[in-house]
Amino acid sequence: MVSRRNFIRNAAVGAAGISLLSSTSAFGSILGSNEMVNVAILGTGGRSHGLVPAVAGNKNARVIYICDADKSRMEKFQGYCEQNIGYSPKMEQDFRKILEDKEVDAVVIATPEHWHAPMAIMALQAGKHVYVEKPCSHNPHENELLVAAQKKYNKVVQMGNQQRSSFTSALAVKEIGEGVIGDVYAAKAFYANTRKPIGKGKVVNIPSSLNWDLWQGPAPREDYRDNIHPYNWHWFRTWGTGEIHNNGTHEIDICRWALGVNYPTRVVSTGGRLHHSDDDWEWFDTQMASYEFDGGKTITWEGRSCNGYKPNGGRSATIYGTNGTIRLDRSNYTLFDLDGKKIKQEWEKNQGSSNDTSDTKGFDGLTVTHMDNFIAAIRENEQQNSPIAEAAISTQLCHLGNIAQDLQESLLIDPKTGRVLNNEKAMKMWKRDYEKGWELKL
Repeated sequence: MVSRRNFIRNAAVGAAGISLLSSTSAFGSILGSNEMVNVAILGTGGRSHGLVPAVAGNKNARVIYICDADKSRMEKFQGYCEQNIGYSPKMEQDFRKILEDKEVDAVVIATPEHWHAPMAIMALQAGKHVYVEKPCSHNPHENELLVAAQKKYNKVVQMGNQQRSSFTSALAVKEIGEGVIGDVYAAKAFYANTRKPIGKGKVVNIPSSLNWDLWQGPAPREDYRDNIHPYNWHWFRTWGTGEIHNNGTHEIDICRWALGVNYPTRVVSTGGRLHHSDDDWEWFDTQMASYEFDGGKTITWEGRSCNGYKPNGGRSATIYGTNGTIRLDRSNYTLFDLDGKKIKQEWEKNQGSSNDTSDTKGFDGLTVTHMDNFIAAIRENEQQNSPIAEAAISTQLCHLGNIAQDLQESLLIDPKTGRVLNNEKAMKMWKRDYEKGWELKL
């Protein structure tokens, strides 16, 4: 009998025909099968409330540290840990001290996005395995550097695109490979929400509990304002990457998996800040990004941050074929014929919250399964469901969508490398400026 874990693994490797194995085997310092994996959770915001129980619920892992630049948030989260996992991990405000602790085997990064790649690379250099929330990078340069760092330091690095550990999504990918909807040629990724304006920020005193310098880390220094922390940094370019990364990464990744494609050949995008445009929000609240691939396949991303009309729930991926259509979300797989008649529906057995539109909260079954896979990769060299070399491709698509939107140009892409061709303006956007002393190095 094939286990759910092995089914997902086999679907990930076989159905899409994508090379996933370069970063998933023969890891350095594989723990013995009887050893516990000691984990540090870096960042104690909403997402950590799902990640901590997922680690602690694994019989082979335990949370030994929690960390946040905001001491008040960290202390509050320790109370959550005591109540929900039955013990209180050690607290540390500066993650660099945690990296020095040889008892720590792995870190889980759930910080603001400008920290994802730098923190992951520093953890790899300290000999730690890494689970990094999406997106795995703030810009394309960091994306490439993180993949190179994983290869150099030979540790397990998994991104938090947890739908890759979905039984129903893996089943759909498998059946697509078997021709259930004929030849697949297009996919649509969708997300909608009703986000409110963030207002005009005022420079105020830094909260006494917050190490603002450490919170900014590699980002160029800015004054502390009252509309940044703890969540609205998502919509500022200095720290966030916009909705296409914040949520679109998930569904774009599933579309790419189902179509069996890697980098595109052309990217275009349209949209803008069309709601509440008198506030400080810098990214797009409305975006339609389109990706063309070899073989005539296409992916489109429709993101509506401030218009919550949800014809198919708050988020989904729809796959179109010559003989039918498949709709995937976090809780089910639905198969339709060419006339739109429902043929069958498969439900995720361990899903904690059906079609949850929240991008930061919730203890869901997919996070548990995804974390179990990460822990098993560390302890037993199990095949990863989302190795960083694969996950970074989906992250790169999101970066390319934002660059195309910023330039309002059609971008030609090298399908082998994911780099923009013959466009100096685009390549100038490939890398960010770093605060002096925080430049990334391998």
